[in-house]
Amino acid sequence: MKPPRKSKIKNTALFVVPLLLIVATAAPLLAHGGKDHAAAFTAVKALEKATALYNRLLHAKKLDESWETGLENVSIAAPQNSGNKEYVVAFRRSAGSPQSVFFFFTQTGKYAGSNFTGP
Repeated sequence: MKPPRKSKIKNTALFVVPLLLIVATAAPLLAHGGKDHAAAFTAVKALEKATALYNRLLHAKKLDESWETGLENVSIAAPQNSGNKEYVVAFRRSAGSPQSVFFFFTQTGKYAGSNFTGP
């Protein structure tokens, strides 16, 4: 007499279930997650921070209305090997004195100050 054959479903389940468990537990372990990589501070992020500070000064009336209505341009200077070691974001208005306000950020993104005289 022949021994009874296991059904194909049982054989498949015995193979697939452990495989799924291995894949489900191995994927997170093999992924590159879990490390705390700080995103690099960029000129765009410097502009975002400077704009937020600029808007705060406008709303607090520390800068008069001409800084909002007469804004001529905004420029960003990134740190260079020689020269400036900070991001400098300058807001320039078309008329009035002082004509520009400058915001400074370290290479890691910390606010380093602001003034009307420049770098």
